[in-house]
Amino acid sequence: MQPNLPVCPCQINPVSEAIKAALSYKDCCQPYHDSLLSQEADSIMAESAERLMRTRYSAFALVKPDYIVKTTLPTQQSLLDINAMENWAKETDWAGLEIVEHTPKRGKRHAQVEFKAYFNTVDGIQAHHELSAFVKVKDKATNDGRWYFLDPTVSMSVTQKQPCICGSGEKFKRCCGLYF
Repeated sequence: MQPNLPVCPCQINPVSEAIKAALSYKDCCQPYHDSLLSQEADSIMAESAERLMRTRYSAFALVKPDYIVKTTLPTQQSLLDINAMENWAKETDWAGLEIVEHTPKRGKRHAQVEFKAYFNTVDGIQAHHELSAFVKVKDKATNDGRWYFLDPTVSMSVTQKQPCICGSGEKFKRCCGLYF
């Protein structure tokens, strides 16, 4: 059971006062976390790459490494170091999230989110600034699509001419390979 957080971690932006009525965790990211982690077949899916980015940030801030893994492209999940991820999440004093830019359409199935994840250090607030790529993978049985994070730090042995790791049927170099 998560604490009743007054403001969801993804709603806190230490460099802006733009959000006047920030959502609580239970009204923002908790339904996504609870649904996906409960193994429900009809789990709540992030409707955009930006929404997925926000839920992933909150999962880091609340130390939910299983959610981080399950929202990474399935072919990369077994290659993630869950212990390192969990330790980093625990050791970081998260301070907030700023979405710099969301590009919802990069080709047929990709999107990008540029963000700054803020954290406190002895020298003050610092930012991890990143441009992340996401891919929407369609379930062939239901034709529903689910957004996944493409982790460029995962070492994969895939060549440019092999089928793409997202299962699109295209060659890797013409699909997700553009983001590695």
